[in-house]
Amino acid sequence: MDDALAPSATAPAIRSAGHERGYPEFLERAGRIATGLRDMGVEPGDRISIVMRNEPAYLEITAAAAQLGASAVPVNWHFKHDDLRHVLTDSGSKVVFVHTDMVDAVTAVLPEGARIVEAPVPSAVAAACGLTAPAATGRHPLLDTWLAGHEPLAEAAAERPPTVIYSSGTTGRPKGVLREPVSQEQIAEAVQSFLEYFAVAPGGRTLIPAPLYHASPSQHAVLALAAGLDITLMPRFDAEEFLRLVERHRIEQVQVVPTMFVRLLRLPKDVRERYDLSSLTSVVHAAAPCPPHIKHAMIDWLGPVLREYYGGSETGAVTWCDSAEWLAHPGTVGRAEGTCGVAVLGPDGEPVPTGATGEIYLKPSDSWPRFTYLGDPAKRAAMEAPGLPGYVTIGDIGHLDADGCLYLSDRRNDMVISGGVNIYPAEIEGCLLALDGVRDAAVFGIPDEEFGEVLAAHLETEPGVVLSAEAVRGHVGERLAGYKVPRAVVFEERLPRDESGKLFKRRLREPYWEGRDGVI
Repeated sequence: MDDALAPSATAPAIRSAGHERGYPEFLERAGRIATGLRDMGVEPGDRISIVMRNEPAYLEITAAAAQLGASAVPVNWHFKHDDLRHVLTDSGSKVVFVHTDMVDAVTAVLPEGARIVEAPVPSAVAAACGLTAPAATGRHPLLDTWLAGHEPLAEAAAERPPTVIYSSGTTGRPKGVLREPVSQEQIAEAVQSFLEYFAVAPGGRTLIPAPLYHASPSQHAVLALAAGLDITLMPRFDAEEFLRLVERHRIEQVQVVPTMFVRLLRLPKDVRERYDLSSLTSVVHAAAPCPPHIKHAMIDWLGPVLREYYGGSETGAVTWCDSAEWLAHPGTVGRAEGTCGVAVLGPDGEPVPTGATGEIYLKPSDSWPRFTYLGDPAKRAAMEAPGLPGYVTIGDIGHLDADGCLYLSDRRNDMVISGGVNIYPAEIEGCLLALDGVRDAAVFGIPDEEFGEVLAAHLETEPGVVLSAEAVRGHVGERLAGYKVPRAVVFEERLPRDESGKLFKRRLREPYWEGRDGVI
């Protein structure tokens, strides 16, 4: 088996919703899956897809593909119709592993010649996700029966395959990030960096509360396997269940997204104080800007164990900061570490002065694999910084301070230009989250005849809370400039986020722009 996915057989366990595998059983099952894939015609360099919720079998399939020299493509199980068809077709997947309740959706868009292996949803996983565990369809091989009919693969492929991860599709069609194969030396370096920056020791205990179809938790899981960590997977994030798992399994390290912080802080104080979280030594967060008042509250609660990084699926982590560095530079996402680099450029492609806002360009670590986009090399080329070889943009806006600390303003695509003024919705969303009764917030631009765009705020409130649009505007107007006050305020029963907290803002924005030469 590939060294990056072959921890010691004496390492701890992998579990999810009461379903647990020791590493010896995990490795044996992965070997059987690899043989089964080979017998289905999967060869080194081919791709398979996984449309499943978090459970140990997900990681076994990932490990099996690597053993065979194939690539396992994580697929967002929220995808429907066109997005799902696009990912399965674009990736060229020969086999798709699917949880039973999603078999029909996958069958409807399955590429010609591709085959399905059906994975029944474990009852505890179904309960955690609010499902009634469906009966098997009877139309496809069932994972456990199928793998039991094969012996473990006798010899692993010599070459590690390239990896493919698709974006969440929050701003457009999901795009496949294709990373080139890495050497064993690069793998070893990546594992060592993971242990150092995530502040966890080999054999330590980690919790992964975000879905494995996203790049960060997927990479986290692979490196945790390589380091022989005890791994607890959450099928779906629930704030109190998160606390219960930390206490029960004495979790030392966890990676989260800021939305999870918000939901944890919304728990009543007596609930939060009910659980012993003293085992936590490293709480890593990324994926989105964290409102400063939320991060302050988390540090006050858990102590200086928060660590933050910034990067993307294309670049890996580029900047880092611990709690002490963040408290000294509130709002920063850290400084470039090791061989990484950060540059902030203006519209002319030249570096902007310290403190000035511009587009962020990142230089990945020398050990990070080069990448392109499946079927779209022109998009990859367009990311390059003029005059800065090796630097690419992932579409964020921000600035550097005099100490080299990076601060994010917002996504370039989310920036609103109203009457010629650039407005960054993330700042306003953070302000709205500080308003009592607001559970979630999305701010974006909508068309306006006079200003081109004005701001709309769509809010999700706590159960039983009633707010008025006037109260919302008043709250923002007291804290931010008048041009940052939303013109439209809409209350939603639930904002469209996926399980990792990614907000599908385009679903809210599109109706306002339909029929216009459309900027969406």
